[in-house]
Amino acid sequence: MRGDLVRKLAARGLATGAAVLAFIVVALTGATTWGLALSVLALAATVWERRVRPGADSGAETTLIAAGVLVGYARQLDAGFDPALAGTALILLGLMVLTGPLRDAGHLELRAANLPVRTWVPQVTARLGDLVAALLAVLALAALAALPAVVALAASLLAGGAVGAVAVKLVQRRMRPASGGSPVTRELRRHQPEFLLYFSAPPGSEYQVTMWLPYLERIGRPFVVMLREPDALPVIAAATTAPVLYCPTLRNMDEVLVPSLRAAFYVNHGAKNSHCLRFTQLTHIQLHHGDSDKASSANPVSAIFDRIFVAGEAAIDRYARAGVDIPADKFVVVGRPQVEAIEVGTGPTGPRPNPTVLYTPTWTGHHADADYCSLGVAEGLLSRLLDRGATVILRPHPYTTQNPTSARQLARLHDLLAADRARTGRQHLFGAAASGLTLAESVNRADALISDVSGVVSDWLYSGKPYAVTDTGADGDRFLERFPLAASGYVLRRDMVNLDEVLTQLLQTDPLAGVRWATRRRYLGDFPAETYAEAFLAAARRELDPSWSAPTPRTASDSPLSPAT
Repeated sequence: MRGDLVRKLAARGLATGAAVLAFIVVALTGATTWGLALSVLALAATVWERRVRPGADSGAETTLIAAGVLVGYARQLDAGFDPALAGTALILLGLMVLTGPLRDAGHLELRAANLPVRTWVPQVTARLGDLVAALLAVLALAALAALPAVVALAASLLAGGAVGAVAVKLVQRRMRPASGGSPVTRELRRHQPEFLLYFSAPPGSEYQVTMWLPYLERIGRPFVVMLREPDALPVIAAATTAPVLYCPTLRNMDEVLVPSLRAAFYVNHGAKNSHCLRFTQLTHIQLHHGDSDKASSANPVSAIFDRIFVAGEAAIDRYARAGVDIPADKFVVVGRPQVEAIEVGTGPTGPRPNPTVLYTPTWTGHHADADYCSLGVAEGLLSRLLDRGATVILRPHPYTTQNPTSARQLARLHDLLAADRARTGRQHLFGAAASGLTLAESVNRADALISDVSGVVSDWLYSGKPYAVTDTGADGDRFLERFPLAASGYVLRRDMVNLDEVLTQLLQTDPLAGVRWATRRRYLGDFPAETYAEAFLAAARRELDPSWSAPTPRTASDSPLSPAT
């Protein structure tokens, strides 16, 4: 976080300082050649700033650089008034006036990926600043070479023509919509999607979608992904072959809503979900992006959906416990299909002399009452694990580094594990090495889990292996009442005074082994292990086609899975 801020400030300062310096050198000194060379460097700085700070407005810097380049060009030619150079100046003025409004208009255009149609207008408008920078660089180099002004005019006319074509296309889209819909709409009608996955969230939240994409694809029906923020488009488009659409406006959403659509799935309670919920002809289904005892998992907003797919009966009880009254027929127990890759331990538990422990601290949340993060006490926790010969897999929440304090705490944990690895040779996994593993892979490698209140605990529960949960709040005796999943694990108190006792239970005696299996059924459903994900797939197909009926599945009693003894 701090490094990102420093980089952005450096980019801002370099772009502004270089532009001012270039103009001063050209306009106020006789060092025209140096001033033009500095102009090229200043242009490169403005382009870099737009990479570091997407959406940065470098209009003032570009104007200064343009003025300096034109003055320098005139001095290099030393021919008095030149109509070609005057024409170049007028075109540059037009380009700089139009760049901002065209870029803003382009941001409101529909973008598509994984569809055989090119949505080129928003891609071009997003690069108009780079186009103007490239033109000015050409003019500066032409001035350095003392080329005739007609060369500058020709280059400016080419750039102006390209910008004009984009402007005309945008005006046509606004004033005269194509009959039969846009190319994207026509292609979607041919694709005949039956459902959409709707997603709106801050950058870095794409995992909420990618965890569901494999299972949506396994439904076996064509679908589309609708995004409301542009940053998610390349990440999600690379994770699926389904069409992915960025819809910045409600009008774009109307274009995407083709008649074949029957249902919309959601993975969070984003504020913009209401923009899609207005389509009453669709069945709206909330999936969530994890199952936990966090307050957000019993959000009253869930009541506005037609269906709420939950992992187990515990999720339904969670709403009731929070005083959220939702009709029972809205809930559908489908399990948590993402856990199907987790290996289930069926053998006896016992002391582990050199255990592998997965530690998954959550983030601090948007509000104080959602702060379950244990990073503040994690150094002592990990040190005690290392003393017991443990190998640690450290997987923090993706939002951790958004908080500068959490980022610093995490960095200290990385240093601690790196130092122990160098001293003992134990192959701790953290940073890029840990994030390169899926959660299922991390669970399968570990013998025990230490986590904060989060959805990771529910997923881990499928393995049947022991876990501990940190009590980082001020609930005291009410902790297990608020977070009942912790009752099947070992609770680490906020002050960590029971740390050694908990680690002994977690890694050696494990007295709660039998309790976990009953909890597992309540939280994750009672489905056969070998066909676990079929519960979700069958429920989704029923929502798309109420007449569809799934083959009779094996019952849980038919499954070879048995509790650990």
